[in-house]
Parts: sequence; structure tokens; C-alpha cells
Amino acid sequence: MMDADTMVLPRLGPADVGVEDPWGEDRSPRPRRSVARGATGAARWRIAAWLLPALLTGGLGGAGLGTPGLRTEELATWRAATAPWRDAWARDRTLAPYHLLMRGWAELFGAGDVALRVPSLLAMTAAAALVGALAARMFAPGTGVLAGALFAVLPSATRYAQEAQPHASALFAAVLATWLLLPVLDRPTGRRLAAYAGAVVLLGLCQAGAVLLLAGHGWVVLAFRRATAGRWLAAALPGLLVVAALLRSGGRVDGGLLPPGVRVDPGVLAATPRELFGVAALGAVLAGLALFSLPLRYAAAICTAWALVPALGLLLVARVVPVWSPAGLLFTVPAWAVLAAVALSRLRAHGAVAGLAAVALLGAPAQVAVRGPDGHGQDPRRVAAIVDGLGRGGDGVLYGDPAARTLVARYVPADRRPVDVLATWSVDVPTTRSVDVFTTRPGADCGGCDVAPRRLWLIQPGHPTGPWAPGDGDGAAAQALRLGYRPAQVWRPAGFTVVLLTDQRRTSP
Repeated sequence: MMDADTMVLPRLGPADVGVEDPWGEDRSPRPRRSVARGATGAARWRIAAWLLPALLTGGLGGAGLGTPGLRTEELATWRAATAPWRDAWARDRTLAPYHLLMRGWAELFGAGDVALRVPSLLAMTAAAALVGALAARMFAPGTGVLAGALFAVLPSATRYAQEAQPHASALFAAVLATWLLLPVLDRPTGRRLAAYAGAVVLLGLCQAGAVLLLAGHGWVVLAFRRATAGRWLAAALPGLLVVAALLRSGGRVDGGLLPPGVRVDPGVLAATPRELFGVAALGAVLAGLALFSLPLRYAAAICTAWALVPALGLLLVARVVPVWSPAGLLFTVPAWAVLAAVALSRLRAHGAVAGLAAVALLGAPAQVAVRGPDGHGQDPRRVAAIVDGLGRGGDGVLYGDPAARTLVARYVPADRRPVDVLATWSVDVPTTRSVDVFTTRPGADCGGCDVAPRRLWLIQPGHPTGPWAPGDGDGAAAQALRLGYRPAQVWRPAGFTVVLLTDQRRTSP
């Protein structure tokens, strides 16, 4: 009996078969490309992955940087930047590190509107570059270019690059912390853990609520690197302690410890995509693209946890305490951009470019609107123009909010400001509800007048409906109305209400 012939088959591919890959991401796209040429091309794409987003963000953020006036939160920054050093620390302690930074910045570069916004522009530009570099590191250089470009063209990136608030700095710190998390997950050496700890401390100093990012990082550690959990927690702890110290040191001037916000309800949640991405439709597009990135591969899972876990954590807290704020979740936007870029990178080049162009076109109207005089939702310069243009010597003013007082101090020249009657006439009265002192105390500093002013300006944020008739209220406006003041004219510039009240008990001069 003859033995059967033995045939040796050549190996046609890798012997081991990995997880099913329906998108073909594990296949070598061009196996015959020369190694040298491929390395050169990859290096160029990696440079483009951070350079192109940085140029886009810097250009878009810098265009019209000084056109919108400072909104109420930015006016608080201006007040801190122009106050003595101790006052910059004494108000909202959770914002004290940022206010101290801006106080030092103003010493070097001034406290103009543009000067105060430049640090945010620089932070957002650096964040965009890091988003592209991070996506290139986690996926591929082409994906990095797409992720950085997607992030750069979002109207929210431009909006917060032009706002003198810590949101852009917190976003940069969140991207940096995620960048430094990757080497910790690979090999948690002491140097890598120390670098990550420093980024987390920076994140907490920028924005207390942004440490919710650690919930997403912790999920990734437990899911993929459970043995590293103890060392990761030790590295994250300093940042948590910094936030706890800021919150315990006094909180806000209104007595609260947590950042202000609202309680969640269906209407608030429905408005979040527009606030977070600039256009509600962009939120739907990015979420839809992200669905194609959700198979729990290691890299996609990191971005998914970054995008979703902090939002879920804030949602749970906001059910008990009114702290929900879309701006407080801005640091999750880069994760959505990366997930969308992963989906687009699975298309051919022209398809990916078309997707990027569609996102840019959807955001174009918002990009134009954000550069208007009321592009940040308020038009403080219009308020100042009304008071300055129509004011007379001897006019008084009532402020419905401290931000309104800061607005007038910022935009109305000192020699043309109406007299702050509560500040001038009520220094001995412990409450601001004291307009009744008009009848008992002469206005010694009221532009030379010896009686209550004939005209009062009332300035307050928002668009309240009244009271514009005598009533039982105990606020400054209600008391002025009971004393005989009546509204002569009402203006409602974006985000504010300005009312000119005249004393009907006396004839006009």
C-alpha cells in the first residue's frame, strides 16, 4: 500500500484570525507601498493633523473677536481683572484661579475686550491642535485631520474661543488629560502618572465641574486596565482635592458651593444640543455619525466614555441640585468630534470631505451670528449707548443685578454715568431694597441736585414684564413706582431691559 502524497500549502496570510472587522479597519490598505514613501506621507499627515485644526480655529476665533460686547459672565472677569489682587480672589472661589490669571494678564496686556478674550482663543487653538493629534494617535493621521477640522468648524468652538471665561481653558485641559491618559493605560510609570496628575489638577483649577471627565476615564480604566485602577486613582486624587478645597473655601458670593445652573426638564435637555454645538442640527449629525464608532473597540470606547459618562453624571447631580449647564459640558465636544471623524474616515476621501463640508455649511449661519454685536446672547454696548445718548445730568440709576452695574462701569464714560442712587444714598442701610430713602435723604452727590432725581434709569438682565405699575413688590423698581415714578420709555436690547422712569409728582424742567 502506497503512502499518499503530502502537499505543503504556502501560507497566504496571517495564521491568527482576530475579531470580525466589518469595516475593514484592520486590513492593510496598500501593502505594496514602499516603506520609505509611506513613512514620509504619514509624517506629513501627522503634522497636518494638528497644524490644520490650529490654523482653522485661530482664524475663525480671531475673526470678529472684539465685536460682541462682554456678556454678564465676562463682565465679572473684567471686574476681577481690574480689581485689586485680593478682590480677584475674594469673590467666586471656584473661579478664583482663572480670575487671578486674568488679573496678571491684564497687568501685561490691558483689560480691553479683545485682550481679555485672547487667552481663551489661545486655549481653544491649542485644544484644536491637540484634538487632531489625539485622533491621529488613537486611530490614523487622516482621522486626526478630520477630527481637528470638525472640531474647528463647530460654532461652539468659535463662540467660546471668543469668551473671557474659563470654558476654553477647561476644554484644553480635558483634551490634555485624555492625551496623557493613553500612555498611563499602556504602561503606568511614575513619570506618566505624574504628568497625568498635573493635567487633572489643571482641569480642576480651570473649572470645578470639568472633573466629571474623571468618571469617563475611570470607566475606561475599569473596563480595559483594571490592574491599573489603584495607580490611576492615586494620580486623579490631587485634582479632586483641589476642587474640594476650592468648593470648601467659600464657594460663590451668593453662598452656593456648586456652579450655577438649572434643574433638568425636557425643555432644558432639548435645548442642550444647540447650546453645546452651536446649532441643534449639528448635535444630531455628530450623534448620528458617532453611532458608527460605537463598537467597543479600545480607542472608540475611550472617546465614547469621554462624551457620555460626564453628561450622565451631571444629569444625575442636576436632578437634585440645579447645576445643569450645557456650557459645563463643553469639554465633551472634542470626543464627539473624534467619534464623528472615525465614522467619516471609513468613507472614501471625497465622501469624508463632503461630510466635513456639510458640517461646516450647517454651522455657517451660527458662525456669522456669533460675531454680531449680540453674538453672545447679550448686547451690552447697546445698553450703554442708550444710557449715554439719552442721559441727562442729575439722572439716577437702579440696577436689577450687579452685572448691570459693571456694564455701566465698563462701557459708559465716568463723567456721563447716572448716579447709582442705592450706592450713594443708602450706605447706612443694610439692604438694597431702600428706594424709600429718596424721601428722607437728599442726594448730595446727585450731580448737584438736592432732591430725588426727576429721572431714574432701571437696568437689569433679561426681559422681565414689570412691574410697570404700582404694586406690592419690595424690590427697587416697585418702591420707585410707589413713590410716583412711572415708565416713560422701555428698551429691550438683546439680553437686557432698560427702563426710563420719570417722577410724575413734579413737572419736567
